[in-house]
Amino acid sequence: MSGRPVTGKVYESSTSPSDELRLQYSTSDIQSSYVGCQVGALVPTGNHNTAGCFKATGTVSNVPGVTTDLDYTYEPEQDNLNGRTIKGFSTAVRPRMLECPKCPYPDAKFFVDYYGDSDYADKWITASFTGGRTNFGSGRGNADFGSYGFTGRGECAKKGTVFMAIFMYVIREFEDALDDCQNNCIACNDDPVHAWDEGVAFYSGSLEGKDGSAPGVLLHELADKRCANFNTCIDENNSKSAINDQLTDLFVVGQAQLLSGRCEEARVTKSKIVDLMYIPMIQGTLRYAYRLDLQAGGEKEEAEGAVFAAAVLPRIHAADPSAAELIYNNMRVGRSSTDFKAVKTAFESVYSKMNIKCSDVGGLLSPEGGYFPGAGPCGDSSSAKKGGLIAGAVVGSIGGAAALIAIGYIFYMRGREKRGNPVFKPSTRETAVSEIY
Repeated sequence: MSGRPVTGKVYESSTSPSDELRLQYSTSDIQSSYVGCQVGALVPTGNHNTAGCFKATGTVSNVPGVTTDLDYTYEPEQDNLNGRTIKGFSTAVRPRMLECPKCPYPDAKFFVDYYGDSDYADKWITASFTGGRTNFGSGRGNADFGSYGFTGRGECAKKGTVFMAIFMYVIREFEDALDDCQNNCIACNDDPVHAWDEGVAFYSGSLEGKDGSAPGVLLHELADKRCANFNTCIDENNSKSAINDQLTDLFVVGQAQLLSGRCEEARVTKSKIVDLMYIPMIQGTLRYAYRLDLQAGGEKEEAEGAVFAAAVLPRIHAADPSAAELIYNNMRVGRSSTDFKAVKTAFESVYSKMNIKCSDVGGLLSPEGGYFPGAGPCGDSSSAKKGGLIAGAVVGSIGGAAALIAIGYIFYMRGREKRGNPVFKPSTRETAVSEIY
């Protein structure tokens, strides 16, 4: 609408009527100006930007399969829509994670089996916004937000968005990458690598900066916050979690395995990634269980404990339904009381089935630096928590030249991170389907 040419491409999965053409704007890697048309929910706030939108009437050129220019008309503030939404992450669980050709994906099935609804995250978030009840089909994990004020509902809505909706979509992107991986093919796995990188992007978010040191709001930031509470950080400032350190290596290993067509090895790497992703949810639940039981926590603490628990209960249920029921009854919205010791014991009883260790979770630290009474780490056979150990185990499993390539790739990517460069660069093979002027 500024008078400059606007470029984009035909939306690949377009199901638009014959008299409509759906287009996707070109984007850049600069977060502050990645796209020049920003409307939607920004319009009522006055913060929208239409400088890079197609103007209300004009002509579209260079459309694939069309030999002439196309005249068009539309409403810029109403017809520019998001092709992907966080709500859609949840409402698309059934077609994209349960009923796709190589589905169901294990973790999506855990959650749907537990809640009885594939759009469980959307139901949780919507009910927290409206002050309503979730009414999950299974009868398990329900929450009635009618007793909460803005504080409690706000915590459940914003944290449910990340911990329940985005969390599962991160896993979906990794699974999608594996579905498309072609074994023993070096030059034909660009699409799986792209999907894998999207999973990394949704895990990290754009606010983390090039090296992950800037504060974000998604799962990467959560792991860094919880490490300071549970003595599982790897730096002197207690700001970088062992979880993210391990995940960074595993992200790179998985990408290298996909690039080299080592599909089954990449699947093992994915499973290790997902196991680690649950740990901050356990830590969060334990933190707020302690506050509720022993520090007289109020609505805010109850809400945070409830949403942390909601994000991990399906995985606990898959390991031991009785442990999940105990945790739910102690942490649910509207709980009558909380027994921290019982919650901690219930979690620890399923660690081995979740492929995690006591040392991964750590213990809840007091402000003085020691562990709160009864909140220290449990014991297991290994206290190792450095990221290289898990990544090394995965790399060791792929053997030979592929292992050397993967190790070299980790060192290279670590080098990029230390130099302040993005760990995952855009693919040089990505091209627009068409240009629109």
